[in-house]
Amino acid sequence: MTTSPSQWSLLPDEPESLPAPDPLALALAAALRSRDGHFYELTGHVNQPGEPQGGLSDRWQRFFAAGGAAGWQELSAKALRVQRRVLEDGASYNVHSDGPPLPGQESESSAPLARHWPLELLPMLIEPQEWRQIEAGITQRARLLEAVMADTYGARMLLQRGLLPASLVLAHPQYLRGMHATRPAGGVHLHVLAFDLTRCADGQWHLVGQRTQAASGLGYVLENRLIIAQQFPEAFRQMQVQRLAASYRDFIQALMKLSPAGERSRVALLTPGPRNETYFEQAFLARYLGITLVEGADLTVRADKVYLKTLAGLERVHVLLRRVDDTWLDPLELRPESILGVPGLLQAARAGEVVIANVPGSGWLESPGLSAFWPGVAEALLGETLQLPAIQSWWCGEDSAWRTLRPRLAEFIVVPTFAASTTTRSFSPIVAAELSDEALWQLAQRIDADPTAFTLQARVKPTKQPVWTRGALEPRVAVLRVFALTDGQGGWRVLPGGLTRVAPRRDPLADAWLSIQRGSLSADTWVMTEGDVDNTTLLPQPLQATDLAQVHWTVTSRAAENLFWLGRYTERAENSARLARHVIEASVMVQRGAMPARMMPLLDALARHHGLVGAQAPAAADDPRAFVRSLLAALLPGSGVTSVGWNLRALQGCAQALRERLSPESWRLIHETAAQFEQHLRAVLDRPGPGTPVTDVLNVLARADTHLAAITGAQTDRMTRDDGWRLLSIGRQIERLSFHAEVLAETFRQDLALTEDGFGLLLGVFDSTITYRAQFQARREAPALLHLLVHDVDNPRSLGWVARTLRERFAKLARHDPEWAADIAAQLPVPEAWPLADLVAPGPTLVAQLTQAAAQAAELSSLISQRYFAHVIGAEQRVWQ
Repeated sequence: MTTSPSQWSLLPDEPESLPAPDPLALALAAALRSRDGHFYELTGHVNQPGEPQGGLSDRWQRFFAAGGAAGWQELSAKALRVQRRVLEDGASYNVHSDGPPLPGQESESSAPLARHWPLELLPMLIEPQEWRQIEAGITQRARLLEAVMADTYGARMLLQRGLLPASLVLAHPQYLRGMHATRPAGGVHLHVLAFDLTRCADGQWHLVGQRTQAASGLGYVLENRLIIAQQFPEAFRQMQVQRLAASYRDFIQALMKLSPAGERSRVALLTPGPRNETYFEQAFLARYLGITLVEGADLTVRADKVYLKTLAGLERVHVLLRRVDDTWLDPLELRPESILGVPGLLQAARAGEVVIANVPGSGWLESPGLSAFWPGVAEALLGETLQLPAIQSWWCGEDSAWRTLRPRLAEFIVVPTFAASTTTRSFSPIVAAELSDEALWQLAQRIDADPTAFTLQARVKPTKQPVWTRGALEPRVAVLRVFALTDGQGGWRVLPGGLTRVAPRRDPLADAWLSIQRGSLSADTWVMTEGDVDNTTLLPQPLQATDLAQVHWTVTSRAAENLFWLGRYTERAENSARLARHVIEASVMVQRGAMPARMMPLLDALARHHGLVGAQAPAAADDPRAFVRSLLAALLPGSGVTSVGWNLRALQGCAQALRERLSPESWRLIHETAAQFEQHLRAVLDRPGPGTPVTDVLNVLARADTHLAAITGAQTDRMTRDDGWRLLSIGRQIERLSFHAEVLAETFRQDLALTEDGFGLLLGVFDSTITYRAQFQARREAPALLHLLVHDVDNPRSLGWVARTLRERFAKLARHDPEWAADIAAQLPVPEAWPLADLVAPGPTLVAQLTQAAAQAAELSSLISQRYFAHVIGAEQRVWQ
């Protein structure tokens, strides 16, 4: 029986469901071929000429299978999420010579530019069995280096027997003779070591280099893990990737064990400061570990003990995890020009009063010239053969080695033996094969002239790591940095992870010398385990009420000083911008005959006293046009005059040092205010044509004034009212009191305050024109003027309001020492109590009071600096020992 057309369905047939794409097939199809002779992590093999590239290795099959087809299709979206997370975290790597110069500096000595941390999406994967080999080899190397340090700074058996050349060790600038025969606190010299590895064509991991004085990367390891593990949660769980927190926890506990104070020890991370390349990771690591981030200026040594300078006094520091290189640690004994170190720190280390990780004088172990000697040293000190091979190296200081290898120089990479110093020189690694015949001959001549400064390394073919880029898996050269951490009992624990550095482009000519500063990428490192995954976490736990009962927030003296000067420079920049506008406008009006010439001496005095023009500027009364030109030129920060641009640069510098305390919006506002002022003003001043468009300059100053008002609002409404904020406010009030008192005194001294122009100038500088008109209309009288500018405690620009606010905030700041605070407060001005009749009466009373008030403000600034920043007043105070 046939079906009639009326019985046919009008709907289309259901399509057969398409099978989900195979993520392994997609990954294999997207894998670009690796260069022959390199081990490729994606395939687990070395490509051979004429042979097809192998399939995915087992580890990468499990990785892509865990995410399925949907996971593969989301790789590009995940890469974007990684970059967005990096931006949100503010993760950065500072690159020098790209940032704006500091006040008084030219661009050649500029601050570094903070570039976003270059994090790659795909992790380096390491199987349990190969990690056991790496772990054993790294542990052995760590034991060896500790034994070498103990011998070299002790009995010196290795030098006496010639197992280490004395000229290679003792001539190294980071071998510190002042640490000889020193027993470090806890008896341990080395606490954290970093080893750079790469897998060569034989499939084995080889040592490329080691970092022994201030190894970087532990913070970036954490940042990478927190970001990448969230992108591949299924793979992270199914592949049983070992977690990192337990290693960090045990490391801090080990450092405390080595300290005489034990569990009561205060641990601090000594950073070179915000301009260091890896400052972000230092701050990130300190926060994660719950330790204090300090700079050299935060610390002081008293009686061989190290103290942290805080607003509450001196607090004992027992352990320093340092990121400052050896030769910069102590300006008393090492480089005297160093501002990164702490005077007396080496003596404190010799006295055993502080654990320094690592002990000063360990940097010489990083020399590649030592590589060939380590096997013999291991036999002598440990009685063992090294398990982890290293890339072959030859120190040219050995005459026989250099004579033998000189004809084959083109086969090697030439690296520096020593770090740069006043007696040694350094240079970037040189791939000799890339040199012309003439350049190769010149290099050989340089080595002949100073062979000890050069080391030859064999060229290797480093492993290739897959990188996700433009929808393909691209092979890139990779180097793995792993970390050995002390257990505090003479043993070592290898962090089950690491920092993988990946080349920025495919198949670069350079060998295993990858630097983040020169553009390399980073990748997370997943070490898989066959046992249980450790679920320890150091992420912040929910606070309980009891945790907050006796909470003590430490404000370091350096942070406090920067906050104090942040307030002063904000106020100073605002005052100088406002004063510059009024001086320029008045000067132009005098030139046009719209204002009497007798105003020029006052404008000249105010401009010179407040840094708007330099000492060489012509007198305003003699040459008004030249005076204005000098003032306009001085507005730029590089003019050598502390005018508006200089103050904005100084404000930016303080904000840079306080990045962790400022919101991103506040920092961006300060940075943009300084940058836009300089950019717009330079564009106006450099504009071709006759004369300078004064109106455009005034517009630039007005915009800066508006931005500074916004900065003031952020400081007032968006900062916690702790002692740091009180210091910021005190700095502002000191600056405002001094500035307003001096301007008012100078105007009355020249008997111009009650003239129409002088009266208007004062109201404009005090930003009180509208208020005065609202209260007193068109009256131009001394009592009304002085009431508003001196007595009125409701006017935030009056001396009375400023002085009262200053006294109140100082009393809260110094509440822990009320007697000292009362003595100082008794010396502060009380303008609101000055009899108005005495102020308006003829005679010197007003000018004398104003001059004294400015001097008292300056004296308070000095006393605050001595007590809270330098700790030379009340220095006997200790918070804990």
